[in-house]
Amino acid sequence: MQTLQTIDNIRIAYDVYGDDSAPVILLIMGLGMPSKAWPDRLIEQLVRHGLRVVVFDNRDSGESTKIDRYVSPFATFGAIVRTLMRRPVTGCYSLEDMAADAVAVLDELQIKRAHVMGISMGAMIGQVMANMYPQRVSSLISVMGASGNPRTGLGKLRAISGILSKPPRHRDLEAMKKYLRKMFKAIGSPGESYSDQQVTIVAEAMLESGYEQTWSSRQLLAILASGDRSKYLKRIMTPTLVIHGRDDPLLPLRAGEEVARLIPNSRMMVINGMGHDLPDRVIDQIVPAVGKHCHRYKD
Repeated sequence: MQTLQTIDNIRIAYDVYGDDSAPVILLIMGLGMPSKAWPDRLIEQLVRHGLRVVVFDNRDSGESTKIDRYVSPFATFGAIVRTLMRRPVTGCYSLEDMAADAVAVLDELQIKRAHVMGISMGAMIGQVMANMYPQRVSSLISVMGASGNPRTGLGKLRAISGILSKPPRHRDLEAMKKYLRKMFKAIGSPGESYSDQQVTIVAEAMLESGYEQTWSSRQLLAILASGDRSKYLKRIMTPTLVIHGRDDPLLPLRAGEEVARLIPNSRMMVINGMGHDLPDRVIDQIVPAVGKHCHRYKD
């Protein structure tokens, strides 16, 4: 991967796929996951649909900068409780900072405008980009996203526990794959899963980066610190496609429906049998819709 340095001294790792002359789609990954978690098949299909794909590791993931500040499980739990009580939360950084990182990637590649597709936390970062940097976002694709409203965004306890679970103490490939399989089972599509090849790719990337749970905790605090973004979503004028699984146990369908309701003139795509993941069947449904959306609103 290539790297860049942001103005606040954050190193961001990124990669580019496809024809330089094609419309750009910037993919933003979710909580705790490196950009390697984007299935190769999804990237390949987006390229075949005539798009130039840019991926990057969010701060505190993959090969990008890790913030030197420990967050205890107690502090994470306390932040969740404060959010449910609608009290303010303080993080090590914010979704606004993470959106600025994404814009820095576009700047580095001299890309004036791009379609932005985010998944889960990445969808929330995309929403912030569309609100703060509308001139940089050709269109928004919000996948498995939420507004930050705790009334609509609270998922099942099993799924929440899955993403907050500690990585294995003994860091070998099989242990990391087992850890990921358990997490994906807690949040994923019923009866479906990622291929062993894809799980291996993600496990290897996490092992190489020396993954620690506190990285995800800092990202989670950034989400919680942003609070309820409902009023900001109402200001987004960017053409938006909202995609959500009917069977998402982590961010329920009502969370995606609220995002679609709040963003003016957005379109909603509900996928039956889809959880909080991107197995092959889901990719086959999402990519054609995303390709059509991007080419409809290309500059």
